[in-house]
Amino acid sequence: MAESVRQLVEDVFGARPVRQWVLSVPFPLRWLFASKPQVIGPVLAIVQRVIGNWLADQAGVGRASAQCGAVSLIQRFGSALNLNVHFHMLWLDGVYDRSAEAAPRKPRL
Repeated sequence: MAESVRQLVEDVFGARPVRQWVLSVPFPLRWLFASKPQVIGPVLAIVQRVIGNWLADQAGVGRASAQCGAVSLIQRFGSALNLNVHFHMLWLDGVYDRSAEAAPRKPRL
């Protein structure tokens, strides 16, 4: 896992600050996600929208014009092979302002 994170940070995101988020869910949701995997996508979309809005607020950019960058991984098991559905996410620690007219857009970090 550490090698994958290193490659994403160095090769995909480049020389920008990156923040890692890990979201573990309560046990009843773990059982729901394990039995009905189709509900994971909408839940992950909600989580990403909340984090993206928080980053836009932190950067002082309007939520409608903020554009974020993220890579998410859904992990289903813990180190002891127990059921432990959780999300690993790497986010650019800032946003791109869509309303900025300069090309290429610079991130607001």
